Amino acid sequence: MGMRYAEDGAARDGVVSPSGGGPTVLRILLGTQLRRLRTAKGISREDAGYAIRASHAKISRLELGRVGFKERDVADLLTLYGVTDVKDREPLLALARQAGVPGWWHKYGDLLPSWFEVYVGLEEAASIVRTYEVQFVPGLLQTPDYARAVIMLVHGRAPAEEIDRRVALRMARQERLTRPDAQTLWAVVDEAVLRRPIGGVEVQAGQIDHLLRITELPNVRLQIMPFRRGGHAAAGGSFSILRFLEGELPDVVYMEQLTSALYLDKRDETEHYMKVMDSLCVQSCSLSDSRRFLSDLRRELSG
Repeated sequence: MGMRYAEDGAARDGVVSPSGGGPTVLRILLGTQLRRLRTAKGISREDAGYAIRASHAKISRLELGRVGFKERDVADLLTLYGVTDVKDREPLLALARQAGVPGWWHKYGDLLPSWFEVYVGLEEAASIVRTYEVQFVPGLLQTPDYARAVIMLVHGRAPAEEIDRRVALRMARQERLTRPDAQTLWAVVDEAVLRRPIGGVEVQAGQIDHLLRITELPNVRLQIMPFRRGGHAAAGGSFSILRFLEGELPDVVYMEQLTSALYLDKRDETEHYMKVMDSLCVQSCSLSDSRRFLSDLRRELSG
């Protein structure tokens, strides 16, 4: 993952001191450090895997932060990479211990496919989330009733308790928007999203009321892409861009599919999507016009 050093002084002697963000980010940061140490020594993934009784594929997953670390494995890899001084080893071992602490979403692990669990961890850690949606209101902006209606479309045969937990998980994700360290959410949604009566007109109306309230928060921005604009830059469909305070972490583009997801973090790829997102914001209604659109639509539903 083409990661870069922090510009704010968070990197010291090649070891990152993370500002927080949960186990997903900590795993990625630690994996990055281990990859740098391995490549600096010219050691192959196969040889590194042999040192910890694992495959080269597991080393790749560790270095990408996609799986958890055992402190013993990190210690063995550091020895292999020639990091033997206690003062050099301890920060990385401490990072391994921190990365092993489950995130708040761990209790929902039975509901989360692995590809989406990674996203929840990244979303929790992101300082800025920019998203474009063509079918549903973004999950971070959904009301409980709207979320339940969306979840029922896919999991309609699940037990009521499971549906309740899926709704609770979505609501828990939203808490990041109102904490003292609140992230910025900048969403562009297609007009069709708002006109589609997911869960019925009453649920639709409640969802629009919620959007009018939550967009009063200084860290939440919502723009509408109206039908009258015709074609636009994001002809390919929905996507999200996550940005992090930790300078070591690149922007991540996330695109969800039916049973999997695509993550892009190479700079040329993420920069392309950032340009598309910027174009969408220019082509969409302004923030004030978008609020006016919501208010007009709400009156239509009441009429």
